[in-house]
Amino acid sequence: MIEELKEEELINKVGGRFRLSALIQKRLVYLNKGARSFVNTDKKDKLQIVIQEILENKIYLDMDGNVCGRDAQGNEIGPLDFDFGMMD
Repeated sequence: MIEELKEEELINKVGGRFRLSALIQKRLVYLNKGARSFVNTDKKDKLQIVIQEILENKIYLDMDGNVCGRDAQGNEIGPLDFDFGMMD
């Protein structure tokens, strides 16, 4: 298990364990379908990439459960829409 997942700071950052697992699951789907990472890292493990995105405040869940992002200045860029149809 990745040590960061045990940290209360990470859990509290997203609003609880359920929201953390939902954010991770949804973001992993995006990355597995070809979405780009929001962090500069040499890590190949997509779960570690998602955790790094959360730690750097690059992604979050909005009130409707959508994965949203932030730009380099910390401004919200809204829901991350990914056209899964283009991956067929």
